[in-house]
Amino acid sequence: MSPIAVLIGPPAAGKSKLGKRVARILGVGFVDTDKIVAAEHGSIPEIFERLGEAQFRIWEREAVVSALSSDGVVALGGGAIVDQRTQADLAGHRVVLVTVSRDAVESRLDTGSRPLLTGGIDAWSQLVAARQGIYSELADIVVDTSVGPMDTHAENLAAQLGSPS
Repeated sequence: MSPIAVLIGPPAAGKSKLGKRVARILGVGFVDTDKIVAAEHGSIPEIFERLGEAQFRIWEREAVVSALSSDGVVALGGGAIVDQRTQADLAGHRVVLVTVSRDAVESRLDTGSRPLLTGGIDAWSQLVAARQGIYSELADIVVDTSVGPMDTHAENLAAQLGSPS
């Protein structure tokens, strides 16, 4: 088994929303690695507070390995691609970079549920700048969710991906 597509990109770009909708259109399953970690270990803010980012990244890596062995559509947490093993694992998959502009993302930021974004839009911008090279290098397809309905983005991406084999 192998995912039809793996969605990567910065926090609040819309990976989960887009991924769920694309999976529904294609009639396949959807897996979100952040949801896996939260279901198994508690909320991400709680993990960061109690155990730190390093422990979160260990559990995130485990979730990525599990998700990449599933079929359907997979959404990775924004920082999952920082791990070089994950970067190597993505080489065999169709990777979709979900992007969003600074202006568009500002209203989407929930800094209470995103520990690395407690500094708001400036923290988001710094984080994106630090990861942009990795995101771009891994991407086969880019979807910008800054403007337009998410359903339209999902329909367009599903058409690009085609039917599951």
